[in-house]
Amino acid sequence: MLADVVDCLRCPHCDGGLRLGDGSLRCDSGHSFDVARQGYVYLLPGDVRPGGDSAAMVEAREAFLRARHFAPIAQAVAEAAGQPGGCVADLGAGTGDYLARVLDRAPDAPGLALELSKHALRRAARAHPRIGAVGCDAWRALPLRSRSVSVVLSVFAPRNGEEIARVLSPGGKLVVVTPTRRHLTELITPLGMLSVDERKRERLESKLSPHLAPESEAGLEWTMWLTHEELGWLAGMGPSAFHTDAEELAERIARLPEPMAVTASVTVSVHRS
Repeated sequence: MLADVVDCLRCPHCDGGLRLGDGSLRCDSGHSFDVARQGYVYLLPGDVRPGGDSAAMVEAREAFLRARHFAPIAQAVAEAAGQPGGCVADLGAGTGDYLARVLDRAPDAPGLALELSKHALRRAARAHPRIGAVGCDAWRALPLRSRSVSVVLSVFAPRNGEEIARVLSPGGKLVVVTPTRRHLTELITPLGMLSVDERKRERLESKLSPHLAPESEAGLEWTMWLTHEELGWLAGMGPSAFHTDAEELAERIARLPEPMAVTASVTVSVHRS
């Protein structure tokens, strides 16, 4: 709930602290942000508008995660996060599934689901009793106080090294999940999905190394056996969905075997402030 995390938040206009009351967040300068009836709030500067994943993309992600094909990722993230001494913030949190798994193992920690899509925020707000869902742009200045969180998660999501370092408490950690070149490789050509940039790891390091120290890195790879319905969810929940026609995608999926073996391959890395 927002009450659990309000002390970590700051006003996106004046950087002042916020207080919760009468269905809104307010700062001492008079800026006010209405809390949606679903329990989330947008903290955006004036030149940014809500956007991000569509309702269909979020529904597809929720269905695919519910099928637990990415359960090894959720377990690895929770283990890497450990027992946080304070708030856990998830950048690009989506439906809040990964953050909820971390909080399940950390009974005293509150969680912040940071996300631009209102459709994802609605789900993240109810993913766990200790999650506060906040709308923001992960590429911009985060609406978080400096040194206010113990752990930051970035699972297939944007990461701004300078901002992450600012909001992490001393000794805090960033847990990052990135796909390898082998991730979903069987689907790239037949479904017209986006491939992983071969320089992705290099770009990650260039963004983080000036601000955070690498601590550990581990590879995680397994085979998923997916039905046609699950292939549709998988293709429809990621960035490829912005570039693919739904009818054409269904036709392509129908030509694939069922079930189909698909490789999941990611790197889980930890960085320290």
